[in-house]
Amino acid sequence: MLWIKALHIVFIASWFAGLFYLPRIYVNLAMVPADSSAERERLLLMARKLYRFMTILAVPALALGLWLWLYYGIGMGPGQGWMHAKLLIVVALLGYHHSCGVMLRKFEKGQMQRSHVWFRWFNEAPVLMMFAAVVLVVVKPF
Repeated sequence: MLWIKALHIVFIASWFAGLFYLPRIYVNLAMVPADSSAERERLLLMARKLYRFMTILAVPALALGLWLWLYYGIGMGPGQGWMHAKLLIVVALLGYHHSCGVMLRKFEKGQMQRSHVWFRWFNEAPVLMMFAAVVLVVVKPF
């Protein structure tokens, strides 16, 4: 079980690296001048590659988490409300990940209308979700 936990943590940390950095690329994309197509294309290439890579990393992170939850019974039984809250955060993270993909497609089509300031705020969401998930897992407040 310790190997599964260790691998789960590694893949979660790797997935989060992408969740932290992709919106930073979006900040830069939102700031690209209209006449700078080379810069825009370079940033889009980086965003595409990162989104693909972080999607690949999310799969084993989620699979290993399910393994720990269902096979080893972590978070099951009475007094395990923290796990339900953590699962809600995981669902929110999946939604965030998906929304990053939707935004990437809008950037590629030239349809993204949000400002770099909006993306700076958007970038804070995974930090807050990671903080909440770690507190729930370590402290188990309920």
